[in-house]
Amino acid sequence: MAERIYATGRRKNATARVWITPGNGEFIVNGKDLKEYFGRDTLKMAAMAPFEVTDSRGHFNVFTTVSGGGIAGQAGAIRHGISRALSAFDTERYRPRLKSAGFLTRDPRMVERKKFGLHKARKRPQFSKR
Repeated sequence: MAERIYATGRRKNATARVWITPGNGEFIVNGKDLKEYFGRDTLKMAAMAPFEVTDSRGHFNVFTTVSGGGIAGQAGAIRHGISRALSAFDTERYRPRLKSAGFLTRDPRMVERKKFGLHKARKRPQFSKR
């Protein structure tokens, strides 16, 4: 049995559990193929970005379960998880490229909470002078 690497990725409110094994490029997200799970091409590209950066597209099979947040946050969480798994798989070869691309850093940006008296986090009711 080939080596199986596990990593967790997070983005906004989404959490992805990622397992990678050396293989032929199979990509399963929550039991579905990547193309079936993510409709938009930009989200597919975001999830596959670590493989593009490390020139390892088609060298690994990916199995991931992702929950929470929306589809954009889930794609970012998968990208983060794959990056961490690749870094653990071969630190010397993959980590510098992933680090310079910024894929190993957890994106800290979160949705700002809504405040009372306002419509949204910062949107105020219309002001009337008279």
